[in-house]
Amino acid sequence: MIAITRYRVPSQEADGFAAQMTAVLDALAASPGYVSGRLARTVDEPDLWALITEWDGAGYYRRALGAYEVRLVFIPLAAMAVDEPGAYEVVSTR
Repeated sequence: MIAITRYRVPSQEADGFAAQMTAVLDALAASPGYVSGRLARTVDEPDLWALITEWDGAGYYRRALGAYEVRLVFIPLAAMAVDEPGAYEVVSTR
């Protein structure tokens, strides 16, 4: 499964956000079931970012989010998250 969380980040906070989100990726990468992850920024709307992670299953993703080490670095960024569903079941790949 993949998880996509989008963020609205004011331009003056972009550098700090990228560094903090890299710490989130490091924490998530240490979690069981983690496959891959990346942080992206739109080229057309630079204040819109996305954290994209891939997991062996939804349970792994949810347990990782509940881990203390992840919550410590992830929760401070939650205020910038766009409120929308973010867990996706992979239907087709090439």
